[in-house]
Formats: sequence, C-alpha cells, structure tokens
Amino acid sequence: MRDAIDAIRGIPAVMAASSGFRRPARMQAEALGMPGIADGSVFVPHPIQDATDDEMRAKARDAIDAIPAALTAGP
Repeated sequence: MRDAIDAIRGIPAVMAASSGFRRPARMQAEALGMPGIADGSVFVPHPIQDATDDEMRAKARDAIDAIPAALTAGP
C-alpha cells in the first residue's frame, strides 16, 4: 500500500495484491489518511502462496487489463 502512495506524488503506481489483503489494504490506506488509494488497487484471487505456475499465469492473465486501467483512471 505504501508504494501506491507514489501515485499521490505524481508517479503512476497501482498496488496489486491477493484478494486476501483487500481489508488490510483499506485499513492501511485509511491509517495513512488516503482511504481512496485502496479503491484503485488490483486484487487477484486468494490464495497465491500455494498456486501452481499455471494457476498464477491464469491469475495474471485475468488481472493484466486491470493494471493499466487502474494506472490511467486518475484519482
């Protein structure tokens, strides 16, 4: 989440994480005083730790269009 704050500094950034971190991302964004930054994050289905390479490729393929969309969506 802290890396996504670069977006506020004018540096294009988007946080990508497992959907299991959706709530913690929102909580940290709120704690940092920027609750809206979590809304532009991209989440892939959880879990990822034990996903096979093929499962991870599928998750990446499913999320790939969301990343540039989030980068260009603006505040």
